[in-house]
Amino acid sequence: MSLINTQIKPFRATAYHNGKFVPVSDETLKGKWSVVVFYPADFTFVCPTELEDLAQRYSEFRDLGVEVYSVSTDTHFAHKAWHDTSDAIKKVHYPMIGDPTGAITRNFEVMIEEEGLALRGTFVINPEGRIKLCEIHDNGIGRDAGELLRKVRAAQYVAAHPGEVCPAKWNEGAKTLTPSLDLVGRI
Repeated sequence: MSLINTQIKPFRATAYHNGKFVPVSDETLKGKWSVVVFYPADFTFVCPTELEDLAQRYSEFRDLGVEVYSVSTDTHFAHKAWHDTSDAIKKVHYPMIGDPTGAITRNFEVMIEEEGLALRGTFVINPEGRIKLCEIHDNGIGRDAGELLRKVRAAQYVAAHPGEVCPAKWNEGAKTLTPSLDLVGRI
């Protein structure tokens, strides 16, 4: 069964965020758009490139009313240590959630059980707490924050304009489609 349009499951965790340890839960994500990005582990190779890319585009997410959360099965203490020692991770100003029990990772169905690590899972969650985008990558494939921003904008557009859909390569301001009988076979 797909996670698309399902309600996020309840969770409670601690995140490292701007020099503090803060509580985060499923309720924290509700009321605004959220992006949850799972990655395998701190102190690795592809992960800091992704988190740095997100950090460099973080203000664009915030301008859209979106909060970004990164999650790994490391502890919030490990997130702080990584933040304190990595030039790439020092740029991160969004919450870094620790999931040492793997409960959140399992809730989002990205746990690699035999390794105790997460796959590269990306989730866009609407203000009602429903998953609108779910992408899961092999851990050798890094993600691009610019492409994620495009998809967030499309999800927000579709939510605000019922009956319209965003075609491939759609960007803000571009033409959308309104599915109808007249459109069948014309694209």
